[in-house]
Amino acid sequence: MIDYNDSSTYSTASGRNLHYVVLQVTLKEKFMGTGSGNLTELEAVINDQAAKGYRLHTITTSNGGSKGMLGGDRIQATMVFERL
Repeated sequence: MIDYNDSSTYSTASGRNLHYVVLQVTLKEKFMGTGSGNLTELEAVINDQAAKGYRLHTITTSNGGSKGMLGGDRIQATMVFERL
C-alpha cells in the first residue's frame, strides 16, 4: 500500500500546475529470487501523475545499496513528469 504522506512517493507540486514534477521511488529487491518486490508502487505513482495530467518524461535509476544482510538491494527510481 502506498503511503501518500511519504514525500518520496507523492508530490503535492503537481496539484499546483507546475510544468514539471520530480518524484523518487525506492524499489526494494525481493529477498528470494530476482526483480523488485514493489513494482506496483512504481506503477501507482506513474498512474497517479497521469490522472493529474502529467506524462512520464524521463526515468533514471541508481543503486541505493543494501539495508543489511536480509534487506536486499535498493534501487532509486527518479522520474520527471511533464504536464500535458
